[in-house]
Amino acid sequence: MTPTYKRVLLKLSGEALAGTAGHGIDFDTVMDICRPVRTLADLGAQVAIVVGGGNFWRGRSSGSMDRTRADHMGMLATVINALGVADGLEQLGLDVRVQTAIAMQEVAEPYIRNRAVRHLEKGRVLVFGCGTGNPFFSTDTGAALRAAEIEADVILKATMVDGVYDSDPKKNPDARRFDELTFMDVIKNNLAVMDMTAATFCKDRGIPWLVFSMEDPENIVKAVCGEKVGTLVK
Repeated sequence: MTPTYKRVLLKLSGEALAGTAGHGIDFDTVMDICRPVRTLADLGAQVAIVVGGGNFWRGRSSGSMDRTRADHMGMLATVINALGVADGLEQLGLDVRVQTAIAMQEVAEPYIRNRAVRHLEKGRVLVFGCGTGNPFFSTDTGAALRAAEIEADVILKATMVDGVYDSDPKKNPDARRFDELTFMDVIKNNLAVMDMTAATFCKDRGIPWLVFSMEDPENIVKAVCGEKVGTLVK
């Protein structure tokens, strides 16, 4: 197998790390996700990962709490996940670096763009925490920003469904799945595949998203090697 994309950014939701429990970190699930990342590294692909924090905390669901403080709590949740993913990758023998947009030097490197690129060039896997480091922005937008900065070829969004549909396939059995979309399709139809800020950002910079199901973690390898999985947004 030969990677179609040389440098990729994998966006993982916090929920994807929770497994069937629905909250917290299920380490067996983490290892299932880490194994195909190891395969990609062995194939010569450079891999960066952005993790969400929804398995611990969602700032936008915090009710009457101050939104800025709630979002900062969410950023800290992503660091817990980033450290968990890094540990899984290290157990598989990979050289890993965690970088965070909010400085916490006792547990991770601060995000520095040139250092991040150098890590990738040396074959290390990068795990980014804290999103953009700013409140009011989702980790989708954080993934878009980091992908632009490290010049990733594609953003891989691993979700709980096998692509983008015209309606919720869990509620509508007749929902239609798209093989390919443009960012304007996503924006005009308000498709709930990514944050609209992230969609606009990537449209302007020509960074494609490949949205696919994490039900089979090997889809990560298939996606990077050019096999037809999920929905391509470009």
